[in-house]
Amino acid sequence: MTEKHILEKVQDTNPECEIWWDSSPLVYQNWADSIIALAPAEKKVKWSAQLQRLLNLNDVENSLVRGVTTNPPLSYNVVKNDPETWTEIIRQKIEENPGMTVEQIFWLTYKEVIRRGAEIVKPIWEKSNHKYGYLSGQIDPRFAFDFDTMLQMGLEIAEISENVMVKSPGTREGYQVIEELTARGIATNNTLAFSVPQFLRLMEAIRNGLRRAEEHNVDLYRWRSVITHMSDRFGTLGDLHKEAEARGIKLSEIDQRWAEIAVFKRAEGILKERNHPSKMLMCSMRITPKYADGSKDSWHLTKLTGGDFVYTCPPKYITQLMEVEDEMVAFNENGFADDPPRELMDKLMKIPYFRKSYEPDGMQPDQFNHYTPLFETARQFSDATRNFVDFVARQFEKMGRQVVPMGIPLPGKKEVEVSA
Repeated sequence: MTEKHILEKVQDTNPECEIWWDSSPLVYQNWADSIIALAPAEKKVKWSAQLQRLLNLNDVENSLVRGVTTNPPLSYNVVKNDPETWTEIIRQKIEENPGMTVEQIFWLTYKEVIRRGAEIVKPIWEKSNHKYGYLSGQIDPRFAFDFDTMLQMGLEIAEISENVMVKSPGTREGYQVIEELTARGIATNNTLAFSVPQFLRLMEAIRNGLRRAEEHNVDLYRWRSVITHMSDRFGTLGDLHKEAEARGIKLSEIDQRWAEIAVFKRAEGILKERNHPSKMLMCSMRITPKYADGSKDSWHLTKLTGGDFVYTCPPKYITQLMEVEDEMVAFNENGFADDPPRELMDKLMKIPYFRKSYEPDGMQPDQFNHYTPLFETARQFSDATRNFVDFVARQFEKMGRQVVPMGIPLPGKKEVEVSA
């Protein structure tokens, strides 16, 4: 009898549930090989079979994975995974485009990583009649507050392949970009999102975009919308613990996880109540909480089982799930039925950070750009993106080419027409 991976068990709880790979598919095989090489002897055969079913690059249409999320830092992992190949690609782009800056060559390289990844999973997109098989290509996080540049980037990313979904941030300007892309029939993924007010703004942007698309008879064959809840980042990068401590409120690890899940579940409830076409996506998952008896869990998975969600899983998280499988608590096929204890919710509602994140009217769009987890995540992603840019810069240096100071990253920047 086949021993299923926990992600397979989660998928079985709802046929509409989706498991996505949170990295470029270009790194999958090397990662899987490394896991099997280090696996305990008694688990090598089982783990090998599980990873083959998770994402079989020779038969992607029948893999568990139904989609992919990437961003510039994750795409840089592709370069680090095969530096010789990508050094050659970058140097060729420098030779072919002598007038381009480091930033412009970085942008071309990043789009090439997206193109190759999208090509791998496109058979899923075709077999499912465009329901699954999307690869999310994220707008450069360094421009998360610049509408014009983000829109231009989003349009260029969308041109790479029909099955590319554009990731746009949960900033005030990011939602304007999502509306514009939706009006053009382009699939979107709302990233850097943590709060119910952000999710409501996304719903508004999607509604407006779809209305405009309908008015202009735009073909929506490639359109889809997912809303990413960056769960652990909500609890650890935000002001939850700082504000609780200042008010003499003690929050345990379990309390934090319930807070994250409560926000997700409230957003999901509103989506269903309004029959909105977007789908919630759980991101930034962790192996937690850990119990006194030594058993472990991952509430970001097991407290949502049975629901119609997307779970995007990075390599590290999948590895951890496999490593702790013998210590995990009994699998619950209907975890979504569990609600946070009433007394805990009363405690959480005393914390301003939680209230403004949980209540639909907790924030206005003008406040999103100063929202702590968004600002911190954008900063971290921007720092990581600069590592990718520097790798490109080093190729300029090794070729004896002048490294031009950072400028506009897109070749031939021009005004982008905003549709009516």
